Amino acid sequence: MEMGSDTQPDGFTAAPEGQGRQRYLDQEIEWERCREYQCGQVLVPLDWDRPDGQAITLRMKKAPAAKQRKGTLFINPGGPGGSGRDMVDGFDRASFPHHDVIGWDPRGSGGSTPVVCGTPEQTDAYVAMDTSPDDEQEVEEVAQGYRDFATQCREGSGALLDHISTIDTARDLDYLRHLVGDQKLDYLGISYGTYIGSVYGELYPQRVGRMVLDSAVNITDDESVIQAMGFDLALKDYATWCAKQSCGLGATQDEVVKAVTGIFDQLDAKPLPVGGRELTQALGVTGTVTYLYYGAQGYRPLTDALLQTRDGQGQELLRMADMMNGRQPNGSYSSMTYSFPGIGCIDSEDPGEKGALEEFPDDVKKAPILAPYFGPNLQCTWWTAKPAPQLKLTAKGAAPILVLGATGDPATPYQQAVWMADQLDSGVLLTWKGAGHSAWDLGNDCVKDAVRGYVNDGTVPADKTTC
Repeated sequence: MEMGSDTQPDGFTAAPEGQGRQRYLDQEIEWERCREYQCGQVLVPLDWDRPDGQAITLRMKKAPAAKQRKGTLFINPGGPGGSGRDMVDGFDRASFPHHDVIGWDPRGSGGSTPVVCGTPEQTDAYVAMDTSPDDEQEVEEVAQGYRDFATQCREGSGALLDHISTIDTARDLDYLRHLVGDQKLDYLGISYGTYIGSVYGELYPQRVGRMVLDSAVNITDDESVIQAMGFDLALKDYATWCAKQSCGLGATQDEVVKAVTGIFDQLDAKPLPVGGRELTQALGVTGTVTYLYYGAQGYRPLTDALLQTRDGQGQELLRMADMMNGRQPNGSYSSMTYSFPGIGCIDSEDPGEKGALEEFPDDVKKAPILAPYFGPNLQCTWWTAKPAPQLKLTAKGAAPILVLGATGDPATPYQQAVWMADQLDSGVLLTWKGAGHSAWDLGNDCVKDAVRGYVNDGTVPADKTTC
């Protein structure tokens, strides 16, 4: 599809001087001081197979090693489309004193050449639309919403949309490894960041150094465990806690779950006014599941938000939905609102509208609480970029790859970590018995010590260690 192909988002620029790939190999990262960090940027080809063509910009942030530098630890917070530069700000870099820590914004996201889609008003309509249609008319309305969004993204992003796959990003990452002078890639990726690491390991197994993949996505062909199952489990864990606390939503797990879904159903029938906006069902569901990312830390504020919503005050759930959706206080949206579907759609093969509607009843059987509210997976059905090649990811020949999984992870169900460690030739599984998204961020000393020991000293934990 050529529509909007002449559009040039921020960061499109001429290629560096020279010819072929050498013009990039001769580049150096331009580092400048930014607070206690160093910020840098570098050009990469829009298409690595056409290095003499269009160039785009990657931006990154570095926290220099506190002690004698032994290498670089590249980090990615997930998404897809999360900002690695932002991740550096709160990252526990004291755990890795001999590493420069570098976070970069992957192509299509953040301060790197970003995906652009529509106006803030169009995006408001897109994130608030009813994604769980109850009849044929609502199916057509949500289909039209996704069609419009796909058109807006093509018109706003042009050819960039065709070159933001994780394969493209893994090639960028290997280039950054080359530029910092490291022979091997040391890397810590969370959530979607585990997919970047897995693809990197498949493309460059001999260059894998000490790689930690935390909160694994599904890299297998097995669809028996879907994301909604993780959210169902997390909601039930919350409901059990809530009932024991006499939280006001019910005396048993079932009663609490019914109270929560009752709030969603009420929002479907009658969205709540919040200022000049509305808390729709879709936004209420998004706000609720966002709290579940924080595990037990999110339970009390989630309870407060649900009780307020039941009493007609929807501002807290809307605030959390805005945070998840990347909506800023001024009404604009962060690039992740657009890079998330952009990267997700080019990375996956879409079953089409018929396939998505046929799969939906199976999804509801697997995750009967929340899958009905998430609705059929129509996001990519009208996307205008062709899917990237679907690689079988085994990283054969790579150094040990440490895979972390949390048993109560809402967003990346634990089973996916088991599968990833099994499928990766050198995968080593470390399990944290805990709730929330990211064993590294939320986990106990057992998890932290294992990760530090591996990255710093190369000590590989025993496979299937449980913390």
